[in-house]
Amino acid sequence: MLDTLNQAVHAFEVLSMGTNDRSFSELVLKFFPFVLLLELPLYLLVIVGIMRYGVRRLRNDNQRERYPSVSCLITCYSEGDDVLKTIDSLAHQIYRGHIEIIALIDGAVQNENTYRAAMSALDKVNALPNRRLIVLPKWQRGGRVSSLNAGLSIASGEVVMALDGDTSFDNDMVAQATRHFDDPNVVALAGCLRVRNAADSLVARMQALEYMLSIGAGKTGLAEFNVINNISGAFGVFRTAFIRNMGGWDAGTAEDLDITMRIKQYFGANPELRIAFEPHAVGHTDAPTSWRVFFRQRLRWDGDLYYLFVRKYLHNIRPGLLGWRNFLFTMINGFFMQVIMPFFIVFYTGLMLWYLPVGSVLGVLAFVYLIYLASVILFFLIYVTVISERPWQDIGYFLLLPLVPLFAFATRVNSALSLLQEAVLKSHLDSSMAPWWVLKKTKF
Repeated sequence: MLDTLNQAVHAFEVLSMGTNDRSFSELVLKFFPFVLLLELPLYLLVIVGIMRYGVRRLRNDNQRERYPSVSCLITCYSEGDDVLKTIDSLAHQIYRGHIEIIALIDGAVQNENTYRAAMSALDKVNALPNRRLIVLPKWQRGGRVSSLNAGLSIASGEVVMALDGDTSFDNDMVAQATRHFDDPNVVALAGCLRVRNAADSLVARMQALEYMLSIGAGKTGLAEFNVINNISGAFGVFRTAFIRNMGGWDAGTAEDLDITMRIKQYFGANPELRIAFEPHAVGHTDAPTSWRVFFRQRLRWDGDLYYLFVRKYLHNIRPGLLGWRNFLFTMINGFFMQVIMPFFIVFYTGLMLWYLPVGSVLGVLAFVYLIYLASVILFFLIYVTVISERPWQDIGYFLLLPLVPLFAFATRVNSALSLLQEAVLKSHLDSSMAPWWVLKKTKF
């Protein structure tokens, strides 16, 4: 191990000043900022937010007087009988208020199996007290955005939920999510997603762990400072009047980040508005079970991110629209960390491989790995202790933590490829989330 650290010292000397006889402490002073100081402020922000959440939760008496009516918009395409799991989990919520379930069958001609499955649940759901199921077929496929806007046009609830047709929910999800809307300044809420098929493969388990840390823990901390980065497309909750005043969802792709950015453009003039997060409002979704499908999914996600940040909203990222807090957060966490940092990591790694001997490269990478592993372990333990509603189930993922830095590095490299592909080829226009004639109408 001592030889490895000595090699790391030599590696940094070559990459920095080219001088000799540098001590390990000097290596830390020079290399530590590159490794962590770019991400450490974000880690600290989230951890402080989690602690605030924990204290606030202990003081909360959870008493409620209002149970607003809810409209659940389920976007369906090729789910088949699986859509019944989603409908059933919403119909049997433990919630006193009225729940309207609107199943939106996109391309109902070619999606006949899903349409028939949804129709088969009509009598059963409508017989339940305070529950109503509407099945709305869209005979020509128009994509998720057109489905959501069609549902929004007939929704009667005070709160509207945008949900995926292959996502099921804990039976207290609606109660946990809607209590935030007792605050009139809350205009939207990001729901917490878990991976339902984590046991199917290693890549599915890694995504389950990633969801715990990035969604369950990360968004809990960020919500305390009103800087939620994204409202998931599979599970987003909105104040109906506000989202209608905005004109609904916008055409294109990555409608989840798109609607989040559009909501935040009201924050500059209305700093009291908030996007909340509820870690105990839980939805369960299936994740890719093969590495090939996983990287292909992230190829689309990261390409869409570039499309939105660089092509569509570049001129809208300013404090006058977002407010200073969300402007700085978007620039650092969104633009720099997600658009620039992947290229920076790939470039630096390539530079080391080009100029340094293999032993020196391994020394530097070992140092980075250990720092990140320590951070991940701390973050995970805080999540299990303060946030998790299933701590005894989640603690079983502890043994996978040594793989997290490697998993994160692989996704960063794939992200750089995705961003480059979008920058050169406009790959968001090839998305399967909407037909080509819808995507073609976007001007970016």
